[in-house]
Amino acid sequence: MTIDMHAHWSPPELIDIYRARTEPPMIYTDGSGNDIIKTRRGEQAFGDMFDDLETRLAEMDEHGVATGVLSLWGPHQWIERLPVEESVPAVRIFNDAVSQVCAGNPGRFVAYASLPLADMDAAVAELDRVMALPGMIGAILPGNAFMTLADVDAYRPILAAANRHKAALFIHWGPRPGDEWPRTGMQTDNFIRRMGTLDMQASLSACTVTLTMTDLLDDYPDARFHIHNLGGNVAFEVERLDHRSLLDTPDEPLPSTRLTKPNLWFDCNSFGAKSIDMAVDLFGVDRIVYATDGTAFGCDWTNKALAETSLTDDERDMIRSGNARAMMGHLAPFASMAQAAE
Repeated sequence: MTIDMHAHWSPPELIDIYRARTEPPMIYTDGSGNDIIKTRRGEQAFGDMFDDLETRLAEMDEHGVATGVLSLWGPHQWIERLPVEESVPAVRIFNDAVSQVCAGNPGRFVAYASLPLADMDAAVAELDRVMALPGMIGAILPGNAFMTLADVDAYRPILAAANRHKAALFIHWGPRPGDEWPRTGMQTDNFIRRMGTLDMQASLSACTVTLTMTDLLDDYPDARFHIHNLGGNVAFEVERLDHRSLLDTPDEPLPSTRLTKPNLWFDCNSFGAKSIDMAVDLFGVDRIVYATDGTAFGCDWTNKALAETSLTDDERDMIRSGNARAMMGHLAPFASMAQAAE
């Protein structure tokens, strides 16, 4: 069986609130009668912007995913960064809707909540509220909040609340309220490659340094932290990190000895066998969890990558589900594939 830790979800319940808005994020009808969704990243046809439950379940069954860990899809995450009076009702619509999906499909889904990030008191209040809802295991937070230790300070109330609930926090590449975004100009050559891979991975590497080479996570031992895409490029960069450390700070422990925490996991979304092998060597096989970015989008890729690693079958099973169970088994039930087939 497989637990997909990184399976974004676009709830149709957001449609009405988008239609009611006159500024991005919003939905409007163009001169040809087509519905268009507009965010600060641009415009696109309404089309497949919202998910269908039966389609998702069928995709999961086809690819052997027993449980999907849902989180708000990136183009919709602007609702988290709206002024608090707008973001609170918007994120509540998502959180209540995704909890209903979990409750209606026991064990097939659990979910990360979205929070109103422009106000920490409101964010903590929403995290406290959702942790009492079916299927909710924690919340998603923007990677820009973890680029440096100083950046995290404003978010410590959320970390403390997660620690109190023994909840999980999903650190996902993205901006805080007010951050310029995207950092790569849309007119730049190879925009998608630069933004969606080069910038993303460099940002996640910086987050991993903050999470592992400071004492930040030691302050929240009962919270669980999940970062995606193997935490950036650190598995490729660690030898240089060590070399520079020997030259620049020889009295400090080598970075390669500081890259694990007992409450931190890395997902393998979008990476191949060589990358997964390197991450296992660096972080430990018990630190890696399975991920696809949205089931059908990445399942074939991730399954092929795992099959081609040098890992044993037992180690592959740890990544497919065992590590996720260890991370969050106390927070929500998970289905077996036999249950999923019923």
